[in-house]
Amino acid sequence: MTIEAHWNKVYQTKAVDEVSWYRLHLETSLTLIEGAAPHKSSAVIDVGGGQATLVDDLLARGYGDVTVLDISAAAIHAAKARLGSSAAEVQWITGDITNVALTAARYDFWHDRAVFHFLTRADDRAAYVRQVAHAVKRGGHVIVATFGPEGPETCSGLDVVRYDAESLHGEFGPRFRLLESATERHDTPWGTPQQFMYCFCRVE
Repeated sequence: MTIEAHWNKVYQTKAVDEVSWYRLHLETSLTLIEGAAPHKSSAVIDVGGGQATLVDDLLARGYGDVTVLDISAAAIHAAKARLGSSAAEVQWITGDITNVALTAARYDFWHDRAVFHFLTRADDRAAYVRQVAHAVKRGGHVIVATFGPEGPETCSGLDVVRYDAESLHGEFGPRFRLLESATERHDTPWGTPQQFMYCFCRVE
């Protein structure tokens, strides 16, 4: 099964609140985005947005240039259906973040909660970092959240890589200036705690 087929199956067979990373609102992410990109014209991309409600909350706050990217066409379809007519205000990209074509210096803010930790191969992680460096404007901001050292070793039937702040920032290198790192406790829909590690950077 391809990775695209795997994720399509996940989103086609599980309800939105039946996946372990589900959270009604991504409060930490919203706080960081609003602090770093206060202008509502700022271009924000949510990588691996899936069926997350970050796009809903950004639109509700008046952001007018929001892109959602996901490898799963099923997830994109479900998100569009949820948003209804508001889906037309969003740019949607279906593709693998390691090789999808992105416009150079397009975004002011790059957001990823729970994609990077699925990249278990070093060459895929390097390709991801190149995509960030290519698509985010100089002076733009990047937030990447992964499972922390106490997080699970697998998720949705796939292996993951767990990170602390130093190892996660180390994947990106000196061009990405670390502004803040934090751990967050996330409770799955069935009450199991998970640890997420957030790294918040500026592109130099």
